[in-house]
Amino acid sequence: MDATLSSSRSARTWVLALTSLASLMVALDALVVMTALSSIRVDLHASLEALEWTVNAYTLTFAVLLMTASVLGDRLGRRRLFVAGVALFSAASAACALAPGAGWLIAARALQGSGAALVLPLALALLSAAFPPERRATALGIFSSVTGLAVLGGPVVGGAITEGVAWQWIFWLNVPLGLALIPLSLRHMRESLGPPARLDVPGLALITCAAFGLVWGLVRGNSLGWGSAEVLAALTGGLALLAGFVAWELRVREPMLPMRLFRSRAFAAGNAAGFLMTAALFGAVFFMAQFLQTAQGHGPLDAGIRLLPWTATLFVIAPVAGAAVGRVGERPLIAGGLLLQAIGMAWLALVAEPGVAYAQMVAPLIVAGAGASMAIPPSQSAVVGAVAPEHIGRAAGTFTTMRQLGAAFGVAILVAVFAGAGSYVSPQDFSDGFAPAIGVAALLSLAGAIAGAALPGRRIRPHVSPAPAVAPVEGTR
Repeated sequence: MDATLSSSRSARTWVLALTSLASLMVALDALVVMTALSSIRVDLHASLEALEWTVNAYTLTFAVLLMTASVLGDRLGRRRLFVAGVALFSAASAACALAPGAGWLIAARALQGSGAALVLPLALALLSAAFPPERRATALGIFSSVTGLAVLGGPVVGGAITEGVAWQWIFWLNVPLGLALIPLSLRHMRESLGPPARLDVPGLALITCAAFGLVWGLVRGNSLGWGSAEVLAALTGGLALLAGFVAWELRVREPMLPMRLFRSRAFAAGNAAGFLMTAALFGAVFFMAQFLQTAQGHGPLDAGIRLLPWTATLFVIAPVAGAAVGRVGERPLIAGGLLLQAIGMAWLALVAEPGVAYAQMVAPLIVAGAGASMAIPPSQSAVVGAVAPEHIGRAAGTFTTMRQLGAAFGVAILVAVFAGAGSYVSPQDFSDGFAPAIGVAALLSLAGAIAGAALPGRRIRPHVSPAPAVAPVEGTR
């Protein structure tokens, strides 16, 4: 019996280690590229539009394929699809590193996002299947904390590699890690299946095309004119397809995104707050790393280090906020946290100048970071706590999808604002666009705070375990 128990513990340890490393790898690539954008722009002669798609190609494919990946894993085997996702991610990473131009890089980033969509939800499903209920929360907490290192380390790692070697190596490093994960996963993980579910192909097609159309219109608006036929067609078509997606999901028997869940005020408000919070956060990170390099002349590594007061708050504030959810409820933490993020970003917009001393930026960075860190755990808790136990996996997947879509739209909206007021011609020109863009991030944060204030008051939900304090991505069914 002792040998069996030891073997079981060893197997669970392997599953925890392998899924955590895989999730760290794919979550890191959502942020590691941020401090490399300035170098990519110079090396590949990339336009602002191309830089935007370098980020959004990854985020969009990641977002729209998450729920589909969960369904496919349940039907075809979670380990099999997890390994396929790691292989696709590794191959796409090599393609990113070999990219001779911006178009190649964007296409490879889209493939990376597809691989990430397979890895993240299936890693969570495999981890949940490997651990008994009484140990699952601890395992998920470790998994989420490891994944959360991507938030803290992404900009610094990207800056260090870009400055010390070359930006291509932020992608090359994924290849040996992926090649090691594949045989180890096949050897040390058991295959598992979920309840059979029908794949919602029309729903997937509608939401993919809707998101692409809306982001395309936002990206092209400044260069072509907001009244141009292409931009109007993209935005109008995107909105029409989004309406079609909602209509389809309301009538299909096994929807990709169950619209009935949005009848709950807590579910709807929690998802709206998560969408707006991530839109502001990713849009601000996209420009903040470039501001420190383009407007202030810092190297990629220095820029990443200077972002630490912002990102490091996650590991100080988020655990406290997660523990406080049960005492005070989600509403004050989400509304108060996003109000703090709005204040911090508005403060940054007011002081942003090429010659501003870094000391003047530390306080607003901490305020914005503390606000986001306060809002992240309760926003997830509000969403999963609004549904019956059998729907928690679908609710978590919906929340993750909304956040990833929010990241893509946030970058697109802030780029549109930046392009209308600034450029890369000089440090001052960059600052002229940066300030209003970060001001819009503050408005998005304020809108998120209003959504958070719409949540019901404190509720007692004995069937729901508290969400992990640090949970950047969750999407298992």
